[in-house]
Amino acid sequence: MGFVVAIDGPAGSGKGTITKIIAEKRNLVSIDTGAMYRCVALDCLENKVEPTDIEGIEKILKDIDIKLENKNGVQKVFLNGKDVSEEIRTPKVDDVVAKYAAIKQVRDKVTPIQRKMGETQNIIMEGRDIGTVVFPNADVKIFLDCSLEERANRRYKQDIENGMNVTYEEVLESIIERNKLETEREIAPFVKAEDAIVVDTTHLSIEEVVNEILKIIDTFK
Repeated sequence: MGFVVAIDGPAGSGKGTITKIIAEKRNLVSIDTGAMYRCVALDCLENKVEPTDIEGIEKILKDIDIKLENKNGVQKVFLNGKDVSEEIRTPKVDDVVAKYAAIKQVRDKVTPIQRKMGETQNIIMEGRDIGTVVFPNADVKIFLDCSLEERANRRYKQDIENGMNVTYEEVLESIIERNKLETEREIAPFVKAEDAIVVDTTHLSIEEVVNEILKIIDTFK
């Protein structure tokens, strides 16, 4: 097993941005597990397979091919050979990804893929259940927290910058609904690992969050 840093936290807490910076500064491979679940959701959407259609989902999972590649410091996500890095971040995927991620068959498919990535390389992996389910024995566990309003504000600004036609209220409602689905699901519910170190990013700059996490990681290496 390589050196594993687990970063968990709710949507909009800054996991993706922070993880990429930390990876570069400490020579770790950055892995966005949420992208994998988004790929499953996108594949199901494109094939008109509803979250209630377990048989249809199992057919999707049988043939699905998900690859994460780092190109010039940027993570690219490939679904069945196609670059879907931008497509998986659209509101249509945001609205349904939690529903597909709550399905046992989906998690049974994705979790082993995630674990395999940590067998032979030093990684920093971000998601919702990294420190609790995927790598309960991770060398470092960080839980990034943030106020609901600030998370919605960050996601709204991100969506606008990406050219999406959304309102702050729509983003806020989407985050509230997603949190509810993720915390109440039966399979791998979203909770903080008991031994995770909490870093509240609400009033911190990206640089301040990075420096705080670097200090934590360096005490374990």
